Amino acid sequence: MPDVLELTRDLIRRRSLTPEDAGCLPLIGGRLARAGFAVEYLRYGEVDNLWATHGTGEPTLIFLGHTDVVPSGPEVAWQSPPFEPTLRDGRLYGRGAADMKGSVAAMAVALEQFVAAHPGHRGRVGLLLTSDEEGPTNLDGVRRVAERFRTTGERIDWCVVGEPSARERLGDLIRVGRRGSLSGTLSVRGVQGHVAYPEKALNPIHAFAPALAELAATRWDDGNADFPPTSFQVSNLNAGTGPNNVIPGELTALINFRYCTASRADDLRARTEAILQRHGLDFALDWNLSGEPFLTPPGGVLRETVVAVCRDLCGIDPEQSTGGGTSDGRFIAPLGAEVVELGPVNATIHKVDECVDVAELEKLPAMYRAVCERLLAGT
Repeated sequence: MPDVLELTRDLIRRRSLTPEDAGCLPLIGGRLARAGFAVEYLRYGEVDNLWATHGTGEPTLIFLGHTDVVPSGPEVAWQSPPFEPTLRDGRLYGRGAADMKGSVAAMAVALEQFVAAHPGHRGRVGLLLTSDEEGPTNLDGVRRVAERFRTTGERIDWCVVGEPSARERLGDLIRVGRRGSLSGTLSVRGVQGHVAYPEKALNPIHAFAPALAELAATRWDDGNADFPPTSFQVSNLNAGTGPNNVIPGELTALINFRYCTASRADDLRARTEAILQRHGLDFALDWNLSGEPFLTPPGGVLRETVVAVCRDLCGIDPEQSTGGGTSDGRFIAPLGAEVVELGPVNATIHKVDECVDVAELEKLPAMYRAVCERLLAGT
């Protein structure tokens, strides 16, 4: 059985629900240590992180991934147990097969192969893994490691993220940037009362409605050549005490901006609060910036290298996208690194019967190794 397939199966068997790593990092770290890598285990809070490097000097190329997975949902809905990797019809089924234990296995195998073939490669090559990518806050994973890198002056030139980027087949789409994510918890205060006496109460739902209409209709920016316009969404809206004869005293709304490089988080905050103030609301708004937008521009060394690898190994001229949600690349890009995401098809991620095409999984180490060789094999 090909090494990457067997390693992926070993990882899937480990029930590594965020933030549990369930032994995935020691498995990968042990292999890389035997291959000559310097391996560090960095634990922050309940989160395990692995930082493994080989070589010295500049430039530095790292691969970035996560070992944690989302819950399986009802296991009876799966055709085979989610944490028992199963081969069926040319696909490997199991939670994390595509997102992203297959990529983690492929990166580890590629790095082993690369340093064995090029022990004196120039610069450094590394692997950064976390058990806290799928969680709601991502406080103690790559975010915390990046803070350490910033403090210690750790230089990273290029970062390949193993997120499942492909749409229909391996290599057909890579991500060269991501939008930023700015969330807010909004509380609008009113005065509770009886619905028959609205003059003695203040309904926060009614008060918020005109402001919400303006927020939803606002054009925050026009986007640019690399990103679509910034979007505003309300994901949750809650008010009420239960009975239908009570005007609630407070409303809570969860809001989110997915914003491009044409806007700044500070400006979005200020414009939102100005709209709420203009409508005379008594409100409190708690903001959370999950990540700034980033872009690896055309002509970047890593971007051009990954495009060439997709062409040469997959026979595809990949779409170069900035769509989708967020990834841990948002914490590495501010360190000055070029960041590109390259991984398997994402059609089944987070779904029942998550799977990866075995032939494409077996090709992925060669793609990651090719990136290493084109950037670091020279003298």
